[in-house]
Amino acid sequence: MIAPRSLQARLALALSIGLSIVWAAAAGAAYTVMRHEMDEVFDSAIQETAQRLLPLAVMEIIDRDPDDLQRVASVRPHDELLTYIVRNDAGAVILASHDADPAIFPKRTPPGFSSTPTHRIYTEPALQGSLAILLAEPWTVRREAAHEAAEALAMPLALLIPLSLGGGWLLVRAGMRPIRRLCTDIEARGAGDLTPLAPRSMPSEIEPIAAAVNHLLERLRRTLEAERSFTANSAHELRTPIAGALAQTQRLLAETGDERTAGRARQIEATLKTLARLAEKLMQLAKAEGGRLVAETPADVVPIVRLVCEDLARIPGAERRLDLKLPDGPVLSRIDRDALSILVRNLVENALKHGAADEPVTVRLDPDSRLRVTNGGPAVPPDQLARLSRPFERGASEAEGTGLGLAIVDAIARGAGTGLDLRSPAPGRVDGFAADVRLGPA
Repeated sequence: MIAPRSLQARLALALSIGLSIVWAAAAGAAYTVMRHEMDEVFDSAIQETAQRLLPLAVMEIIDRDPDDLQRVASVRPHDELLTYIVRNDAGAVILASHDADPAIFPKRTPPGFSSTPTHRIYTEPALQGSLAILLAEPWTVRREAAHEAAEALAMPLALLIPLSLGGGWLLVRAGMRPIRRLCTDIEARGAGDLTPLAPRSMPSEIEPIAAAVNHLLERLRRTLEAERSFTANSAHELRTPIAGALAQTQRLLAETGDERTAGRARQIEATLKTLARLAEKLMQLAKAEGGRLVAETPADVVPIVRLVCEDLARIPGAERRLDLKLPDGPVLSRIDRDALSILVRNLVENALKHGAADEPVTVRLDPDSRLRVTNGGPAVPPDQLARLSRPFERGASEAEGTGLGLAIVDAIARGAGTGLDLRSPAPGRVDGFAADVRLGPA
């Protein structure tokens, strides 16, 4: 038998089996006691009947020839379950009930109870042993009564098993309600929510688990905060020296007349610009992974998307490529505004950089809060598509980039309780690339 994987089902099944075993054992013990009590009752009835019949039989026999056999006539036809005979001291049967078979009575029986394979016998002597009355009761009578009693005990057992399964399931389910609440609270925690579990009245067996989870969340929160703080501080501290070095390099370019020196200065300038972009992306990544990505009240995201796209349209060549499609009405979302602007900016920048330069970049916001950014270009292989949301993962594009744009978008989406869906080819096309983000219900 394969045990169910659910702890609730295991406990309910074990409880039902245990109750069934206990009931079966109790029924067996009750049957044994009842059988013994029934034997005593039947024996007492036989003895009482013999003592009542004996004086009547003696009076019947005294006034007639004791050697003649006389049968007691039946008032009406019936099956005689209790038969009797009267014997004299010579062993001759001189009186018998109408259905009595003398052959079932042993020749010699001591006073009191005795048994044969088929009957229970009771012998009661009279007149100083010159007469004796013998009563016989078939064992089948007692067996039938015992079987009926056993069936009466077994019938509740047949009802108990399904009832115990249902009742055990309900009891265990009610008892495991604190565990389900604890599981729900743990599942609700993530990179964007590492708050301790709320103190609730829990069974003593579960309290250590909740305490251990809270300690783990606290250690994880401190670790993540230290990592994010290091990333953000490092990126922030790098911006000033990078900006200073970039300014000096650009000044050198403006003042030098040596072409070789100017060429090297331009290389340094390009490298410093790359470092500046990397520092900016690292700060954005720290923001994306830093939690608090969900605002308390929903806000309209349409102005944010429009503002970000208008800002990016100022990039040379981007204005003619951007195709912005916004709904007429507001689209509400609870994603933090700063985080949302970072998300939109990275999606559109990624499409402008890595999409085909002669094809438009479509930014579409649907009324159901789905944001889709689509660009042209060769289709991305599926294995490479699955890795694009990882940090520092780049596709086959030759365009400059840090490999952090989609990782930042994915971190913000996951932190806000939604997700990033990458598709290539783009829907409705044989090529291209599309990134979908559900900005979430208001």
